Order: sequence, then structure tokens, then C-alpha cells
Amino acid sequence: MTFWVELPRDFVSVSGPDAVSFLQGQLSQDVEGLAVGSSAWSFVLQPQGKVDAWLRVTRSADDAFVLDVDRGWGEAVVARLERFMLRTKATFEALPDWHCIAVRGDGPDDLDLRGPDVSPPEGVPEGTAEDYEVWRITHGVPAMGRELTEKTIPAESGVVDRSVSFTKGCYTGQELVARIDSRGGNVPRRLRLVALGDGAPTPEPGTPVVVEGAEVGVITSAARSVALAYVKRDVDPPAEATVAGAAARIEALP
Repeated sequence: MTFWVELPRDFVSVSGPDAVSFLQGQLSQDVEGLAVGSSAWSFVLQPQGKVDAWLRVTRSADDAFVLDVDRGWGEAVVARLERFMLRTKATFEALPDWHCIAVRGDGPDDLDLRGPDVSPPEGVPEGTAEDYEVWRITHGVPAMGRELTEKTIPAESGVVDRSVSFTKGCYTGQELVARIDSRGGNVPRRLRLVALGDGAPTPEPGTPVVVEGAEVGVITSAARSVALAYVKRDVDPPAEATVAGAAARIEALP
């Protein structure tokens, strides 16, 4: 079923003569390569390479961009970026009037309508927050504060392929990302999809995932009959598991 929901997102504009070069040195994505009107997902990393934020960057003009991130994280993103602005001609501006209407479904027609004046597409029913959460989990989309925290290594999250350029120049936090990639992407744990049994209770974040009596991971998000969990790398999906005393199945992300 295709549906729409309004997603809680924070929007920030970055503009000025140095906006391109500054963001190119701070984001994992190739900002210089973005055409005006195009978007890409990107990490903002700590100098040690762990995650400060996962956001979308959209080039709105030759020297202007819009960053959008999960609601509640916009100020943290600006504070993090401003710490590295040394003699940089670029300014940040919050865009509190902007909204994001997400259209989601089972097919390839998912899209986000963003701006100060956006409306749901005609003929598409409105979904619920739980509908979106089920879609997000099923499609392995990580959320800030759940799957992505200051302790997360990018390669664990399952979104490096669409969020990192391995051909651009240096950026803050690049060393850890490049080193793990050169070693085949091996990390101690990986984000996995967990299919819960019919009628099983929805587990709270932090609930252990158990395989053959041993704890191998922990739930980060759950809705209805699906969940996301970070699971030790030596557990190869698919694998039978137990979550909160109920049968479950660990699967690879789509």
C-alpha cells in the first residue's frame, strides 16, 4: 500500500562563497559533484570517524545547500559544523517553516516533498507514524538516536554505499571509513533486520537478541512484527533467534 506521512525533520541552509569547499571537507558525500537541484545522503563524522549525524544534502544553488536531518538534531549538526569553520565565508540559517511529506509504498515510487509550502499528492491515503516506522525498519533505514549514535561506526549501519564517496578528497573522519573499507568492511557488529513471530510482543529498544542461548545483539527499533538490531558479525543471516522469549529470525538488510 502506498501512503503519505509528514516526517519530523530539521532543515538548515548553508550558503556563501565557501559553502561548497567547506561542506566538501566536512561531509562524507561528494558535495562538489552534486548538480543544482539534486540530493544525496551523507555522514557528518567525528574526527575519530564515528557518527555525529546522518543527513541529506541538497544543492539549491551554485553556492547554497539545504541540509535536513531527523527532528531534534538540526542544532547539533550546526554546532558540530561551526566548530570547524575557521575563516570560512559561509552562513547557516534554520528553516523552521520547511516541512517534509514522505510518500512510501512497496514499489520504487517513494519520494519526499520538501519545502515551506508542500501538500500531499492527490489520491494517496494518509498513513500513520507506525506505518512509516514499519516501512523504515523493513527497508533498513537507520534513525538518529536509535541506530545512529556517537558510538556508531559508519560501516555498521548498512548505508555506507549511498552515503560515502571513496573518490573525493579528504574530509573530517575519513581515516576510519577508508581503513575499514580497505579491510573489506569488517566491523564487530552489523545492523540486521529481525522478523518477529506472529503475535509476538513488540520488544523495547535494548532487548537482547539471543541465538543458541547466547546474546548476540540488541534491538534498536521495533514496530509490529519487525525490528532492527545490531548483531555480532559472526552470526550469518538468516539465523533463528529468540527475542523477549519469542521466536524470531535474523535477516540481512534489503
